[in-house]
Amino acid sequence: MRLAVRELSPIGGSALVSNHISHWIAGRTWSGTAQRRGDVYDPATGRVTGQVDFAGTAEVDEAVRAAREAYPRWRDTSVARRVSVLFAFRELLNSRREELASIIVSEHGKVHADALGEVARGLEVVEFACGVPHLLKGGFTENASTGIDVYSVRQPLGPVAVISPFNFPAMVPMWFFPIAIAAGNTVVLKPSEKDPSAANFLAGLWREAGLPDGVYNVVHGDKVAVDRLLEHPDIKAVSFVGSTPIARYVYETGTRHGKRVQALGGAKNHMLVLPDADLDLAADAAVNAGFGSAGERCMAVSVLVAVDPVGDDLVSKIKDRMAGLRVGPGCRADSEMGPLVTGQHRDKVTAYLDAGVAEGAELAVDGRRHPVGGEDTADGFWLGPTLFDRVKPGMSVYDDEIFGPVLSVVRVPSYDAGLELVNSSPYGNGTAVFTNDGGAARRFRNEVEVGMVGINVPIPVPVAYYSFGGWKASLFGDSHAYGMDGVHFFTRSKAVTQRWLDPSHGGINLGFPTNR
Repeated sequence: MRLAVRELSPIGGSALVSNHISHWIAGRTWSGTAQRRGDVYDPATGRVTGQVDFAGTAEVDEAVRAAREAYPRWRDTSVARRVSVLFAFRELLNSRREELASIIVSEHGKVHADALGEVARGLEVVEFACGVPHLLKGGFTENASTGIDVYSVRQPLGPVAVISPFNFPAMVPMWFFPIAIAAGNTVVLKPSEKDPSAANFLAGLWREAGLPDGVYNVVHGDKVAVDRLLEHPDIKAVSFVGSTPIARYVYETGTRHGKRVQALGGAKNHMLVLPDADLDLAADAAVNAGFGSAGERCMAVSVLVAVDPVGDDLVSKIKDRMAGLRVGPGCRADSEMGPLVTGQHRDKVTAYLDAGVAEGAELAVDGRRHPVGGEDTADGFWLGPTLFDRVKPGMSVYDDEIFGPVLSVVRVPSYDAGLELVNSSPYGNGTAVFTNDGGAARRFRNEVEVGMVGINVPIPVPVAYYSFGGWKASLFGDSHAYGMDGVHFFTRSKAVTQRWLDPSHGGINLGFPTNR
């Protein structure tokens, strides 16, 4: 049985009922016939709800050509006009956020409140990009040398590619394309084939906002589309979010083809709880950060590091809270956690439960036994919140990025042991410390080798005017996402040295120019 999946209308950004999602190229839905397609599922029921076209090399080339042809005009469009389009897009996105959230729920599976939060965080970056006139200002030095002025300008790159993951089908693309477009670039977005409709919905909003055709394009598909974007000579820069192995591949392939690349990879985020911490607050935070969005987020807390002697109390409090979590379809108002995105991913995550037990960890709460609420959920991709205790490095549940609702508790004897554990991880995306000791928090902030740090904040995702990104194997490239890092990534600096000759000036001097 196939149910309809909501897809963007090619006119006006309204959502229509359709079972077919295709590319968006040069301001309209692609009208060709795809050689390959992929199924789109409702994760809550396990049913196929639609099909998405997979781009081959020709379709990617068509989208890049549209972006290349639109670039000169968009680059030369005044900053004031660009910003007016951005403000219109912001207003449309804000007024249609409920609709976009419902699309995310239907294809990703996260609960509606979480989907609304995703849209809101993406909207923050759109609002930041609306301030691009100030962000693009250069510098000016008068009389740097006698009669010579020097100034700098920031200019766009050209067509850029954004390759985004399944876990945030609206927010992660909005980490990148609002700033890229505001700065004068054109965009080709390759969203995840698992939940593709949000990208097309956003395309309709851009069109309604007055964005010229070809400035924002969407190609759907898999590795074929990704590889062509990485190799295409007209793509000047690539932004990527995904697992560490793929982030490394994207970075190495893109830079080998002469592109500027920012590739954000995976994570294994630790939350260090010191003995003086408020354990009720810490337990709430661990459950919220470990199981929100079914653990399918790179900033999820997947390792809780309990400093003796608080381990037993903390585990007890977490178990009590887990028992009351309402797991069910994202469209139900009382659901707190939804399903995983696909059956294949659910099975991969579930396999870690058996592996953890075999390796000696204590399975304190088995998510396979957690009740699931809602009708018609028997074939959904469900796994309830899962807790491992007495986990040690070297176990797969500790070492691997599981990307599911699995929280591991590691017990350590001291702050120093906990810090060493965090810093020994190959990842460096996010971390948190829970304590009431300001000195300990300040020391942790200084000593921890992680890009984003929370102090009594479990998911320290920076606001839009800072930048998002980790260290070590969590980031490939020099630029983090959004904030001023994003502005600099999507522009390049040009220094201009100028002299306007005085009418009385004349003569020939073949010597090396010097400062008088």
